[in-house]
Amino acid sequence: MNTFTNWKTLNWSEYGAELVGTAFNLLVGFSIITFNFGKGLPMEHLIPAVSPRLLINGLIFAGSGALFSISPLGKLSGSHLNPCLSLAFWMQGKMHKQDLIGYIFGQFMGAIIGTFLALALWGNYLISVNYCITLPGINYPLWYVFLAEVFMTFMLVLSIFIFLSHHQLLRWTPLMVWLLVATMVWLGAPISGTSLNTARSMGPAFVAWSWQNQWLY
Repeated sequence: MNTFTNWKTLNWSEYGAELVGTAFNLLVGFSIITFNFGKGLPMEHLIPAVSPRLLINGLIFAGSGALFSISPLGKLSGSHLNPCLSLAFWMQGKMHKQDLIGYIFGQFMGAIIGTFLALALWGNYLISVNYCITLPGINYPLWYVFLAEVFMTFMLVLSIFIFLSHHQLLRWTPLMVWLLVATMVWLGAPISGTSLNTARSMGPAFVAWSWQNQWLY
């Protein structure tokens, strides 16, 4: 009876919101990556330079997460969409352990579902960009890629906590995250793929069943 009661009192709606938000974020993000870099699609010829297309990727990928965060579902769960962020909240004593597990499970399931949806939508175009798997950049040693991911994830989590802890900055958190992550994607994608998010990396790795160097993320 106690077990049944405990299951009933878990915050299932919040875990579901994290699943939906992560799936939405990756579907939009992987769609823009595919549109910008997919073989046979027009952006390669319309914008030959890689850097502007990376900036577009960052703005739209990060923008979808920021957009979800101000939606009713995003406000319900806090719109973590990232196991690293949920773990940071738990370490700060701002989450119960069962909610941490529920959030992370929702995020991982959302990442897998979002990748499958992107594959269903884009098919071979998504495959042509290697399912949007995060991989180390060419000519970068693994230790450098690892430190880049550590630094960027640290900056993301630190910035979020700074904004959330100041009343004047609180409402600007989605805008800050949008611009910060977009910049990180723009500058960091050639180095590491700019994951910042274990679920974001695990989703396409799971769908493609390709785990090379995923320990970095």
